[in-house]
Amino acid sequence: MAEIIRSIRGMNDILPDVTPYWQAVEKTLKDVLSGYGYQEIRFPIVEKTELFCRSIGAVTDIVEKEMYAFDDRNGDSLALRPEGTAGCLRAAMQNGMLNQTQRLWYMGPMFRHERPQKGRYRQFHQLGVEAYGFSGPDIDAEMIMMTARLWKRLGLTGLTLQINSLGSTEARLAYRDVLISYFEAHQTELDEDSQRRLHSNPLRILDSKNPAMQALNDAAPKLLDYLDDESKQDFEALCKTLDDAGVAYEINPRLVRGLDYYSKTVFEWVTDHLGSQGTVCAGGRYDGLVAQLGGRAATAIGFAIGLERLIALLEEMDSLPEITSPDAYMVAVGERAAKQSLLLAEQLRDEIPNLKLITHCGGGSFKNQFKRADRSGARWTLILGDDEIDQQIVGVKTMATGEQETVPWDALANYLKQ
Repeated sequence: MAEIIRSIRGMNDILPDVTPYWQAVEKTLKDVLSGYGYQEIRFPIVEKTELFCRSIGAVTDIVEKEMYAFDDRNGDSLALRPEGTAGCLRAAMQNGMLNQTQRLWYMGPMFRHERPQKGRYRQFHQLGVEAYGFSGPDIDAEMIMMTARLWKRLGLTGLTLQINSLGSTEARLAYRDVLISYFEAHQTELDEDSQRRLHSNPLRILDSKNPAMQALNDAAPKLLDYLDDESKQDFEALCKTLDDAGVAYEINPRLVRGLDYYSKTVFEWVTDHLGSQGTVCAGGRYDGLVAQLGGRAATAIGFAIGLERLIALLEEMDSLPEITSPDAYMVAVGERAAKQSLLLAEQLRDEIPNLKLITHCGGGSFKNQFKRADRSGARWTLILGDDEIDQQIVGVKTMATGEQETVPWDALANYLKQ
């Protein structure tokens, strides 16, 4: 016998006993986003590799080490999307959507060749939310307040909001020089990763997870002290709006983004319930990316939520949504009943559009069918046999009480509705 082919390491199956939780969470996310006027956009999983080289950066770990890139039969270099922002913006630019403001969201799989661990997989799923053409800090506040509402609707507590401002490109470049000078003066204290990033991406040193780097980073110059006037005013306005809305936050001066197109507001929602993978939602402004991808300069902001981490957090905090069981399970004894049960079930679905009704298929004894009905968790078991067909009735057993009665076919829909 041939060996069973198994899934790729780090790419997991989501099985039927779990998918109802995903569906319930996804519905809540979609409902909240719709309530703020955000519209769904769908774009390809595969894009030109150049898109991510230009957006994320050719010398980043994502592009150099983690991205699934390959040449197709035409010799074009293509890549499975490692994140959604670049593809969403490419679609908006290509389809002339940046002539007016846009509020967009998308959901689906992303791919990175990382070392698999809890909360970090090679195929993972994200909700991404993007807004284009809004220049003031009001859209920043809206996005953050919207994420706070998501947690409220999902019943999540204990998440901490961290915010920071990266300022303008000019302010960040000036701060970059100050930071390099500071770390050069402490070069012997830098770990290997930090030494590698010292001149290429010094802001990322501040984001180091190495405990030995924490004291050095805590004493580093603060980006907030080097902000331009406009960025200061926008950040103060954002903080005041969050204060007025009752959204608690922490200003984290070490919260940075290592890519040059990020500017002004950045934020993360973090938890201590998921170990090292504590970031559940991350976002910020990326006003420089449109021009970087060849378009006319335009403002943009967005955030992403890792769905695997969100589901894991809901499970950890015992906040998974309640999943409804089937309304009814129909058992059929005998060949005539097996055929008639399918027709009767269709009639009931016509009369009760949202009815969750499982019709037994595949035969089996009355006892075994009843066992399946019980395992399904259905509220009622509908019983059909030759006698019931002759009399055009159905036996209805309420599973919680064990009570059973007969109901005429033409009255069954109203009985179930009530």
